[in-house]
Amino acid sequence: MAETRAAAANPPALTSESGTLGNIESTINSAFEPIKDAFYNLVFGEVTVFGVTFPWIVAWLVIAAAVFTVTFGFIQIRAFKLAVDLVRGKYTSKDEPGEINHFQALSSALSGTVGLGNIAGVGVAVTIGGPGATFWMIMCGLLGMATKFVECTLGVKYREIDADGTVSGGPMHYLRKGLAERIPGPAGAAIGKVLAVLAALMILFFAIAGGNMFQANQTFAQLRDVTGGDTGPLGGDGAALVFGVVLAIVVGLVIIGGIKSIGAVTSKLVPAMAVIYIAACLIVIGVNITSVPSAVVEIIAGAFTPAAGFGGAIGVLIVGFQRAAFSNEAGLGSAPIAHSAVRTQHPVTEGLVALLEPFIDTVIICTMTALTIVIAKTQFWQDAQATVIAGGDTPDGVTVTSESFATVLPWFPYVLTVAVVLFAVSTIITWGYYGQRAWLFLFGKNKASEHIYNVVFCLFVVVGSVLTLTSVLDFADAVLFALALFNIIGLYIMIPVVKRELAEYRAKIRSGEVRKLEKTG
Repeated sequence: MAETRAAAANPPALTSESGTLGNIESTINSAFEPIKDAFYNLVFGEVTVFGVTFPWIVAWLVIAAAVFTVTFGFIQIRAFKLAVDLVRGKYTSKDEPGEINHFQALSSALSGTVGLGNIAGVGVAVTIGGPGATFWMIMCGLLGMATKFVECTLGVKYREIDADGTVSGGPMHYLRKGLAERIPGPAGAAIGKVLAVLAALMILFFAIAGGNMFQANQTFAQLRDVTGGDTGPLGGDGAALVFGVVLAIVVGLVIIGGIKSIGAVTSKLVPAMAVIYIAACLIVIGVNITSVPSAVVEIIAGAFTPAAGFGGAIGVLIVGFQRAAFSNEAGLGSAPIAHSAVRTQHPVTEGLVALLEPFIDTVIICTMTALTIVIAKTQFWQDAQATVIAGGDTPDGVTVTSESFATVLPWFPYVLTVAVVLFAVSTIITWGYYGQRAWLFLFGKNKASEHIYNVVFCLFVVVGSVLTLTSVLDFADAVLFALALFNIIGLYIMIPVVKRELAEYRAKIRSGEVRKLEKTG
């Protein structure tokens, strides 16, 4: 995920407080402040376990992931090879219902989760939790694979396909239909409708504020920084506006084409940004290859016997779980929107494909970032850890990561800029689609409504490039994670539905019925 909550705490100064834009920003922040504080404190309210304080929403996500893992017999391990085969198109016929193939659905969903959290969030985790936090990030990522399996299976199971082939799916659909099926009588239908509307509103708000405005804001800030800051070519008053207009045009051209266009772009963009970033990690790791064994030992040992300053074993575990849960979005209900558009007649196949998402996002990308930081052992990181242990402020996670790469690649800020731009653009595109599905659910499916949304979304790309709306972004993050509360309740209730879908698909594999599709794919 883009880690809007953490990064918004220290937003870039893109406007002058004494200028017109600064006054607008101040007014908006003042209006949202009391609302944001109340809702934010509720969603991210903290509980204390064994002397360690952490947000309750993280425990809610992790417990659900553990329950689904056990319930489905460690599906993320047993079905891993089958999931990879499905992504490769091995069992998929071209004439199955849907708009995009399994690989495009996976890349579209990944483009909404792989973001600044994989760069900044990991830097924060290793700094405040020590190397051992990496181990628990991996564990949380592995558990989250089961949650993605459940919610994305339901996303396809209860999706709606219009006469023109356009697909609509996500929590607003499976909560409405699924709960009506599982809970007898009018109560089930009423509860499902209420939760569906709330889910759509939350997704729409975050799509505009967190998935759009924040991404545009941070992209311009990074570009301005590497080009000379206030004195560089992007330091002028009109630079942010021009950048916002150009970015809005690029985003508009993609989202107007719908999920087929988005899938085509993200299927190229996501692998590109992953290759660039992972290549940089491998270079740093390769140069320090002799330090890898000791770093691995440090990560494993630190997970169970951490230094006293990191809050004990429970403290390190919570830090790792928190950063992983915030990064891969397992259980939030966002990914099923993209996965629902897949071409398949077996809902469980996309659930199996979706379980690869946390593996790529957290187990691979986040782990490589953490390993790079631990191996580099920069003076900056050591000083930052000492500051945190002493009770000081947590440093900027991007800086921690960037300093680690700079030990081998002094020019890494430019590579990081490319990565941030790719991460941000892909996230805006994907959340543009998520928001569109929520908008059409709320206001009706027709071309006029769709065009209005596209224009509004692109306008907010421009607004996000110019303004720094801390309160709005904090509220947007709280809204998104509140969705997890309702979504996971629905997932628990609909476990029997997923079990039935899985059993039926396994029976078809055993009978050879599924293998016949390979010849027509």
